[in-house]
Parts: sequence; C-alpha cells; structure tokens
Amino acid sequence: MNSRCLRLMLLLALASGSLVFAQPPATLTLADAQAIAIRNQPRLASAAYLAQAGEAQVKEAHSAYLPTFSANLTGVEAQHDATLMAGAVPTSSLYSRAASGLTGSQLLTDFGRTSSLVRSARLRHEAENQDVANTRAQVLLNVNTAYYQALSAREVLRVAKANLDLLNLTLRQVKALAQSSLRSTLDVSFAEVNVSQAQLELARAEDDERASHARLSAAMGYERDQAFGLSDEPLPPGLDGDVNGLISQAMRDRSDLAALRLNYQSLERYAQAEKRLWNPTITVAGVAGVAPEREQPLHESYSAAGVNVNIPLLNGGLFAARHAEAEARANAAQKNVQDLSVQVARDVQVAWLEAREAFQRLDVAARLVTQANESLRLAQARYDSGLGSIVELNQAQLNQTSAQITEASAKYEYLGRRSELDYALGALR
Repeated sequence: MNSRCLRLMLLLALASGSLVFAQPPATLTLADAQAIAIRNQPRLASAAYLAQAGEAQVKEAHSAYLPTFSANLTGVEAQHDATLMAGAVPTSSLYSRAASGLTGSQLLTDFGRTSSLVRSARLRHEAENQDVANTRAQVLLNVNTAYYQALSAREVLRVAKANLDLLNLTLRQVKALAQSSLRSTLDVSFAEVNVSQAQLELARAEDDERASHARLSAAMGYERDQAFGLSDEPLPPGLDGDVNGLISQAMRDRSDLAALRLNYQSLERYAQAEKRLWNPTITVAGVAGVAPEREQPLHESYSAAGVNVNIPLLNGGLFAARHAEAEARANAAQKNVQDLSVQVARDVQVAWLEAREAFQRLDVAARLVTQANESLRLAQARYDSGLGSIVELNQAQLNQTSAQITEASAKYEYLGRRSELDYALGALR
C-alpha cells in the first residue's frame, strides 16, 4: 500500500466521522455492510494513523543527511579586560557585545549508519502498511461472519414461526376430533405441550435473531443496533483438492505474515546501524555573523568553518550492548516469522477441510429435508386415518423442523467457512 492510498484512506476515515451513526440502507447487502465497516471501524483508522506516523519516522531518519542551521542572538556585558579562568566558552577573553549570526552543520559521512537507519525506518513503515491491510481483512472477516450469522438466525426464526403455525393447526384439528369423540383428550394434551414448546423455541429464535443483528451492527462500527433488512447471498462453488497450492498462496498473500517479514528485515537493518556506532563521524560546520555593538578589539563581522571527526573510543560497553540487544530482537523477529508461517499453513488446511465438510453437508441437509417432509406427510395421513398416534405425528413434525433448521444453518455455515478460508489465504482485502 503506497502513501497516496494511505492518505486517501485517512481522509475517508476523517471525512466519514460525522457519518458513523448514520442510518444504514433499509435493505443491507454484504457489500454495503463491508463498506460501512471500512468507513466506521475505529480500529482501521487507528492502524492507518500508526502507518502515517511510520512515514514521518522515515523522514526523521532521513533528516540526518540534510544540513542544519540555527540563528543566534547574543548580548554580553563584561568587565573590561577580563579573562575567563574557568568554563567552556569559545574564547577566554570576555568582551561586552551584541551580536547575531548563523550556525550550520552538515554530516559528511558516518560510514553507513544513517543509511541503515533510513532503510530500517522504511521497512518498518512498509510493515505498518501491511498491518493496515491485515486490520482491514479482520474487519471484513468480522462483518462477513456476523452477516451470515444474522442470515442464519433469520432463517431459523422463519422456520420456528412456520413450525408454530403448523402445531397450532394440528392442535385445532386434534381439538375438533376430540370434541367429536374421534380422539382422546390425551392427544389434545400432547398437542398443547408441543405448541408450548414451539412458542419457547420461537422466543429463543427471536432473541437469537436480535442478538445476531446487534453483533452485525457492532461489526459495522455502530454503537447501537440499527434497523435494516438483509439481502441473501449466493453460494460460491465447491473447493478443489489442491490444498498445497492454497498454502503457497497464503504464504505469498497474507498481510500479517508480510508485516512480520518486513519487521524482521527492519530490525536486521537496525542491528547493522547499531554495529556501526563504532564508525567515525565526519561533520563540517560553519558560523557567520555581525556584531553591531562591540568592544574596539572586535571586528564588526565574523565567520569560521571547520571539519570535525568524531572517533568513538570507550563508552563502558554501551555500543556493544546496544548492538547485542538489536541482534537479539532481530533473531526473535525471525523466529516469529517462522512461527506464524507454521500457523498460516495450519489455518489454511483446517479452514479448507472445514469448508469442504460444510459444502458436503449442503447436499445431505437438502436430502434430509426431503425425507423429513415425506415422513411428515405419511405420519399426517396415518394420523388422519386413525392408524397413527399423536406421538408419531409430533415426532415427524419435530424431525421436519430440525431438518429445515439444519438446511438453513448448513448454507450459512458454508458461507462463513469460505470467508474464514479467504482470510486464511489473504484474499480478504
């Protein structure tokens, strides 16, 4: 991600600050939910600001290449013909004066230390840009998961309502048969119990639907639950059998893994810079100015230039300790890269297996619904003809409801697993 894209993302985040609590569309698609989350989520804006700070750190490190200038204004009232006996000043003779001047200095070379620091800062900035991309992927994954859970909860609620309507119809039929002495009051009691259980299931489904709605609102960056409908999502195709190719893709595309690699490279460069602390530093400096108020021996203007070579000799082991610390941190970062690589390979394999299993359950769930519908039809016919019991009919109704819930859950579970696989592959952007 280049700096221009980063600045654009920050501007969008800032410009949308007044829209954080705006109402979402009446009917929300997954793309709408993702766009709102990208605009609203403070985590993403925070990561972008940290990347912006990293860009400033690159300029800070590069500033050592540029000359520095400072202006000086000096006024001194001294005892005439006095000589300084102690203290660090440019001259041992003190004169009353009022002067102004410029001081400048320029680094000529430090034999590669500044270049290593600049490269380290750039790599760190690139790692922070990858952190922005990873945070964006996490936001998208959270939105996708919450969206599919909300769709699943909505379907379960629909099934619960249909089941309650069916059981109420059965209860009315059983009561009518009992009044005609064609069924016993025991059948009525069974039917009433089933209606009460269905009412409890409906209340639970309504609570789950509201909770999933609240989770989706939070995933989109809203502090409070918002009112919106959901648009269904199509099913993606099944997965191929080449998981090794997917692992290679994840190793190449995962932004969190790229961030750790860049961070390791940055720490390596920093360790090189710390090693070069022992190198000499050559600096050129110059001063120039005027003294409109001065004693007679002093000239009205002054100027001087010189070269300074600073050679480190002894510092109590400070430089060696700093280099050792930087190398240890770089080695730790390298191991973190290796550890995350193992985790990425594991995550891809697990997500791939779970997505394939969820896809296979789709066909099984569809057959289960067909079989449950046929069983209910037969049980209803047997009960109507007096050959079956209310227990048999209730069991068939329960099986149908369970099968319908399984079918609805299977679809959205597969969508959720595919989203998790996309995240594991680094495909969520």
